[in-house]
Amino acid sequence: MASDNSKDKIFPLKRRDWLFGAAGLIGGGMIKTAYDAIIPDDYSPVVLESATSDIATELDDEDFDLPLPDDASKVLGDLPRELGERSQFEQPRRKIMVPYHSGYSTTPLQDLHGIMTPSDLHFERHHGGIPNIDPDKYELLIHGLVEQPMIFTLKDLKRFPAVSKIAFLECSGNGYLTLPSKSSTEEVTAQEVDGLISTSEWTGVSLAMLLKEVGVKPGANWILAEGGDAAVLSRSVPLDKALDDSIIAYGQNGEAIRPEQGYPARLFLPGYEGSANVKWLRRIEVGDKPFMTREETSKYTDALLNGTSKMFTLQMGPKSIITFPSFPYVLPDKGWWEVRGYAWSGAGKVARVEVSTNGGRSWEAAELQQPILDKCMTRFRYLWNWDGTTTTLMSRTIDEKGAVQLSPKEFFKTQGPGTFYHNNQIRSWRIEGNGLVMFNMA
Repeated sequence: MASDNSKDKIFPLKRRDWLFGAAGLIGGGMIKTAYDAIIPDDYSPVVLESATSDIATELDDEDFDLPLPDDASKVLGDLPRELGERSQFEQPRRKIMVPYHSGYSTTPLQDLHGIMTPSDLHFERHHGGIPNIDPDKYELLIHGLVEQPMIFTLKDLKRFPAVSKIAFLECSGNGYLTLPSKSSTEEVTAQEVDGLISTSEWTGVSLAMLLKEVGVKPGANWILAEGGDAAVLSRSVPLDKALDDSIIAYGQNGEAIRPEQGYPARLFLPGYEGSANVKWLRRIEVGDKPFMTREETSKYTDALLNGTSKMFTLQMGPKSIITFPSFPYVLPDKGWWEVRGYAWSGAGKVARVEVSTNGGRSWEAAELQQPILDKCMTRFRYLWNWDGTTTTLMSRTIDEKGAVQLSPKEFFKTQGPGTFYHNNQIRSWRIEGNGLVMFNMA
């Protein structure tokens, strides 16, 4: 459905002009981006009630002694170093939302470029803290309904042909702050709303290859993945998924996976909810039915309106979030603004992203930025002509299987009290007439 083009009578620039000649238009200042917006000096990020100051880790600004000459070409630069560092002017940070052993931190989505998340900015979610595991003592046991139970060391895993997959990983509780509650607030950033998602290149050995080594017996339908953390987190995974595109990953973005991501090795299930991607993986048991573990019975289920809960909704649905404009940005002027965001789906590729600039009354296609990969975060952008009046910006994803991101009304048609997981309802931002951007609660 086409949107109202009456505003084009005021501004002669058309979206087609932007798509085919953006460089000159942006350089000439006709199109504004996040770099033209303002973040108020008094902005204070949201701190959850559980994130008490006596436990939270404070990240102080680093002191930099590098010289800042007026003309860098007139002086010798710094020497080579063993470990690279970011520029002193670039200091993105994860945000610690819950600073406990069973806590999490979020990825600064609004600060990223492209689709890849730097390893040190990949979100965290732990259930018993981050274990310190000696890679020389690491072992992975595979047993159960198999012909030959086997134990694999880390060196054993690395002897198999390596496979790599660029894909997102998302906590199933991502976006829970959008659900109405006593602590609901409009003053939340994209990082706080949906920062429990990141994209990496994961490298390791195909789980199907390891299962072939041990020989899966007839009648097997599920596997149990068990972690080596203090919580001994364990999840049931369909055998079909294990034999499809699953990886026992020991590498992330070209290096060994980091301790908070499961070092020395973890299970990676492209498109499946984060907790099923068991970190610090130490045991896989093959069975004929789900193992009904603590994590998949007491939590990670979906509350329904009839008072029951749905289990094993493992695949993440189509989703998107606008990262600009978003809180705490302020738009100083009306005119042409570039809307940016991320889209993804656990079912496959993003086929289309649509943006509404009038609260969902009409939708138009956004431009997808290459690369567009399977089960991977995808960038989108849309040129918006803001006339200076109050309005609501929204985005929705349609994946290659035809699934459409749900409106809040559609989402809550089936979700009962206590809904927490798999919250893929449309996110929206309200733009006030003075340019203030606030999160629009469902």
